[in-house]
Amino acid sequence: MKEKILMILKQNKDEFLSGEKISDEFGVSRSAIWKYMNVLKEEGYEIESIPRKGYRLISSPDILTYEEIEEYLTTGFIGRNIYYFDSISSTNIKAKEIAMENEEGTIIIAEEQTKGKGRLGRNWTSPKGKGIWMSIILKPKVDPIKVAKITLIGAAAVNQGLKDIGINSYIKWPNDIVIDGKKVCGILTEMSCELNMINYCIMGMGINANLNESDFDEELSKKATSLKSITGNNVDRKKLLACILNRFEELYIPFKERGDIAKTIEISRERSILIGKRVRIIRGELERMGTVVDIDEEGQLIVKYDDGRVEEVFSGEVSVRGMEGYI
Repeated sequence: MKEKILMILKQNKDEFLSGEKISDEFGVSRSAIWKYMNVLKEEGYEIESIPRKGYRLISSPDILTYEEIEEYLTTGFIGRNIYYFDSISSTNIKAKEIAMENEEGTIIIAEEQTKGKGRLGRNWTSPKGKGIWMSIILKPKVDPIKVAKITLIGAAAVNQGLKDIGINSYIKWPNDIVIDGKKVCGILTEMSCELNMINYCIMGMGINANLNESDFDEELSKKATSLKSITGNNVDRKKLLACILNRFEELYIPFKERGDIAKTIEISRERSILIGKRVRIIRGELERMGTVVDIDEEGQLIVKYDDGRVEEVFSGEVSVRGMEGYI
C-alpha cells in the first residue's frame, strides 16, 4: 500500500491530492492514509500537507529503492525485482541465500555493506549512502566455463552507464572500471553449478559514487577514488544505477540467448586501459612481464611476454598490474 501511495504522489507531483481521493482510490480509511504518509516522511520523503487541500510530494530521498529508480529503467527483467536494505553484511552473500527462489534479474542492493568483498577475498569499502553496492541474480543456460564472460559484460555495462551520465571511464580487464588511473568500480562474479549446468550466478558490483577522499584509508587512496572526487559534484545515484542496469540487459540478452558477446568485446577493446601497455601477470607467487596486445573474441587477454611468447590469459585467479603499481 505504501508503494502505491508513493506512486500516485509521484504521478501528481505538482498538485495536491486530498486524503479522501487517495483513500477512495485504494479503498482504505483516511487515517490509514495519514499513517502511510508519516511512514514515507520517516523514510526521508518531504511531503507537504495542508488541511482541505491534501498532500503533495516535494522531494524524494537519495535512496536506491525500486520506486526511486523505476522512472529511469527501460529493462524488461533486470532490476524489476529489488531487495533493498539500509545495511547488510554483503549483497553477494544475501543474493546467494535467495537466488534459487527468485527470478533472474533480481537485484539485492544496500546503502551500506559491513563485510563487502572484492576479487581474491580483498575487502571493499562500502560506506552508507555514498556508493552503489549491489548484486544481480542471473541464471543463464550456458556452460559454467563461460561465466567469466558475464564479468566483462558487467564492466562494459558500467562503462557505458557512466558514459550515459557524461563520465568517461576505462576498463581494466576483466573487472575494474578506472578513471584518472584509479579504480572507481569493481565487479565480483560467483556461481553455483553442477557439472555442466549453472544453478545461478551472482554478479556483485561496488561503485564508488559519492565517497569523499577521507572515506579511503591512506593505502587505498593510492589506487581508488570516487566519481564525486573526479567530477567535483555528487552524482545522481538513482540515474546511474538505472543506466547501468539498462546497459547490462542490452549486453546480457545476446549472451544469454546466443552466447554472443561481440558488442561487449567491442566496448572492452575500445575502452581498455591495458591494451598496448606493459604489465605484470601475477599467478600466486609467479610473476611475468609482458605487453597486452588485445582482447580476443572469447574475452581473453592476449599478452606478449618479454621472451616473445604470446599467451591467452583467462581471468580466474590472475591479477594484472602495471609495472609500478595498480595501472
